[in-house]
Amino acid sequence: MSTVSSAEPSTEIPYGDSDFVVVANRLPVDRDPDDENHGWRTSPGGLVTAVAPVMKAQEGAWIGWTGVADEDFEPFTIDGMHLTPVTLTSEDVLRYYEGFSNATLWPLYHDVIVPPEYHRTWWDAYVRVNERFAHKIAEVAAESATVWIHDYQLQLVPLMVRRMRPDVAIGFFNHIPFPPYELFAQLPWRDEILRGLLGADLVGFQRPADAANFRRAVRGRLSFSTKGSTVLVPAGEAVSAHVVRAEAFPISIDTPYLEELAKDPDIVERARQIREDVGNPKVVMLGVDRMDYTKGIRHRLKAYGELIAEGRLNVEDVVLIQIATPSRERLEQYKIIRHDVELAVGRINGEQADVGSIPVRYLHHSYPRDEMTAFFLASDVMLVTALRDGMNLVAKEYVACRQKDDGALVLSEFTGAAEQLTGAVMVNPHDIANLKAGILEAIEMDDKTRARRMRQMRRKVTTDTVSLWSKNFLDELNHLKHNPEAVVPDRPVVQKSRTAPPPDAPATPSGRADRPEEAEWVSEISTSR
Repeated sequence: MSTVSSAEPSTEIPYGDSDFVVVANRLPVDRDPDDENHGWRTSPGGLVTAVAPVMKAQEGAWIGWTGVADEDFEPFTIDGMHLTPVTLTSEDVLRYYEGFSNATLWPLYHDVIVPPEYHRTWWDAYVRVNERFAHKIAEVAAESATVWIHDYQLQLVPLMVRRMRPDVAIGFFNHIPFPPYELFAQLPWRDEILRGLLGADLVGFQRPADAANFRRAVRGRLSFSTKGSTVLVPAGEAVSAHVVRAEAFPISIDTPYLEELAKDPDIVERARQIREDVGNPKVVMLGVDRMDYTKGIRHRLKAYGELIAEGRLNVEDVVLIQIATPSRERLEQYKIIRHDVELAVGRINGEQADVGSIPVRYLHHSYPRDEMTAFFLASDVMLVTALRDGMNLVAKEYVACRQKDDGALVLSEFTGAAEQLTGAVMVNPHDIANLKAGILEAIEMDDKTRARRMRQMRRKVTTDTVSLWSKNFLDELNHLKHNPEAVVPDRPVVQKSRTAPPPDAPATPSGRADRPEEAEWVSEISTSR
């Protein structure tokens, strides 16, 4: 059976040519349906916007899967980005991606909204694919390169890379929530995941609470000491003692680009057409989500349907446009959520629609960026009711497009964005009565209050952009790699007790490490690189 430690250090792998390496499950490309030669087109997103300038400036490389199973591809360049494919077989897709990543880790990390499944064959595939990514990194990365690994599909890669290439700086960013210790402890391979992540120099999370959950799990499962955002990792198999920083780096959006789109006359006209197409009601509400059980679409529809049935909203005055992008459609839980959403839409429309008024316009497909911007401009109220979300960039995108300081955002308090967009109408989507009250508050809000709240949120997305996010993370990673002594905690005070603290024990008042044996290796950390 595959084990995490199977990625042994190697002296045979030569240095590569890339000083900056981005690693994610997917490459930022899709097959181009208009290309007879089956070429590629970019699928730009926030991550591409954030790292593409750095890649181009440093001769960087992006390592990931093409999305096509059972085919080997040579490295290629598109839009100035050097892409290095990793091959996944159909079995890998079934067990590593659809299985362990999305039927085990995804539900567990999102507070067990649906039960996670634990299968050893899935875990074996996860280890095997993570090893494949790690070896590719070791081949591509130049000496002393910066390697930035992304998301929950690749949590074992940092330690594997550290064993093979201790010369590189390793950053890891987790785009989804990290669960509380009590939930994470359910995972049979919890210690392996923690050790894998601790192979990085810097581990980033969306929220301070996620970073705190991670550090608590490290203390509880591995008994490693923490001080503030710092974790002390003792020497282990083929790994020297080192310090890891685990803290929050909330991701953001490409605000300048969205603002330009929102000013485009063609997009503005398209927004007007959208309102006309839905009957020019007094209020257009919008939901934009992947078809996922974490997004709270069913809760949103239930609240909206009850408001109409109770006569508190009039179908002639209000319409909800629900865009649900297809996602992971082969997985059973995703088939269930689609069935439930479409059943709810049909029930509301069947029971509440008039000949000229349809309460819900349901769209189960994706749209290009310019069309999405038009939907944002056309909508008076944005509904983001996720049951749990690492950040939710749709909320920020809506705010960025509202350059007239109009519109209202109804935002779940269980999103990372809730900590930043405090001008939103905050709701608990599990509480249908509270959700209904939030929707009504957003609809009935006076123009002065609406403008004040939107200005507050727009200031946030204008100053905190995705480019600044990537710069802050990479600057911190570079600092840690070249100045490890700057994060080494004070030498510990020798104590008589050697009993490990409970998982949730806080740092000692002095901020010093709490086990005297650490004195033997803390000094090693600053000289081991």
